[in-house]
Amino acid sequence: MPEHSSDTGNNKALVLFSGGQDSTTCLAWALDRFAFVETIGFSYGQRHVIELTQRQVVRASIARQFPAWAERLGDDHLVTIEALAEISQTALTRDMAIEMDAQGLPNTFVPGRNLLFLTFAGALGYRRGLKHIVGGMCETDFSGYPDCRDDTVKAMQVALNLGMDRRFVLETPLMWLDKAETWRLAEALGGQALVDLIIEETHTCYLGERGALHAWGHGCGQCPACVLRAKGYAAYRDGVA
Repeated sequence: MPEHSSDTGNNKALVLFSGGQDSTTCLAWALDRFAFVETIGFSYGQRHVIELTQRQVVRASIARQFPAWAERLGDDHLVTIEALAEISQTALTRDMAIEMDAQGLPNTFVPGRNLLFLTFAGALGYRRGLKHIVGGMCETDFSGYPDCRDDTVKAMQVALNLGMDRRFVLETPLMWLDKAETWRLAEALGGQALVDLIIEETHTCYLGERGALHAWGHGCGQCPACVLRAKGYAAYRDGVA
């Protein structure tokens, strides 16, 4: 647990929370470290809009199964940014096949998404007195998304601090972890109970399919998010480093 300081926001965090595996692990990570944690989610016309429903299911399950964390879990905030879908042409905001684009990026990349998310999180953190902003960005399993890079997050931290005259700290606990290591982190934080919660309640599938419950969770099993999650879970169960 971080020590308290004269900065009243020093031990308070805001988690970018989609209701998926990564953001749920980040929420557990924050609840394990900070005295007070709020969550923020975004409705941006995403194809997998079911994640907005699962956010509340996951929050309720965490509060019910982990009483110590429930005491630290504060308000949830949902921000609507439908203009993001209006100006983007991606497989996450349109009914189109998932494929690679001419630049070698998967067309699930929504340009500017994480930049906007962090900006809105900073604005909310400013008003709510929350210093630490926690996101699930990751360079190891990031599909090549440029807004998931460590350099991008560091640059956004500088921009937010200059533009809002605050000392936000952007935390990315998954930045250098692969999916197997993310599963291990969840187990270290909340044991098998948290692993089971992530499998049964979270949503990561890009196509928004819940369907059958696989060993690694719900999803179509074919989209890049499902394939990555399943592969990571298999490595985690097999104890592969």
